[in-house]
Amino acid sequence: MGMVELKPNREKEMAERERFNAWFREEYAVLTRELSEAHTPRMALIATKGTLDWAYPPFILGSTAAALGWEVSIFFSFYGLELLKKDLQLGVSPLGNPAMPMKVPVGPDWLRKVEWNIPNAVMGNLPGFEAMAKSMFSTTLKQKGVASIEELRSACIECGVKLVACQMTVDLFGYSKSDFIPEVAEWAGAATFLPVAAGADTVLFI
Repeated sequence: MGMVELKPNREKEMAERERFNAWFREEYAVLTRELSEAHTPRMALIATKGTLDWAYPPFILGSTAAALGWEVSIFFSFYGLELLKKDLQLGVSPLGNPAMPMKVPVGPDWLRKVEWNIPNAVMGNLPGFEAMAKSMFSTTLKQKGVASIEELRSACIECGVKLVACQMTVDLFGYSKSDFIPEVAEWAGAATFLPVAAGADTVLFI
């Protein structure tokens, strides 16, 4: 008699548990969707290069992400500090970028399409080669309608990108804060920036 009375109670308990599980799954899905929609993506970039060609990636990625509504912080360390200076004197070093195609930006189409495979020994020893490479690179950028570094940096500032200068590198190279643009948001070290990177959705080292 006791076993007959226990079965309906157990079935009722299992039905209630299933209803609770279904409700919980539905509520959890709604909450997860709401949190995802409310989340603002965050990007942390670490810029360490100070040449003209390497100046483009951090500012292009930073300004694009900020335009999409992301929170962006760029940590400029070592030679990357050159990108924050008031007076930008950025060169191009094809010697350090052996895969970089050397193309003549003027002349007939057939000549512009030729990739000049110049040996490193020539690039490293030919006087004025880097100045010529910078001129060719700058001319190509203008012809293609690519924004200048100054324009991209201004776009980052206008979009709210946080520009962080590595204080250790500033001290190491003997720089003064007056050498840099006033829009530098923070002077910090690795210990300060690492938590920012740890909390970011995307971290890129350039």
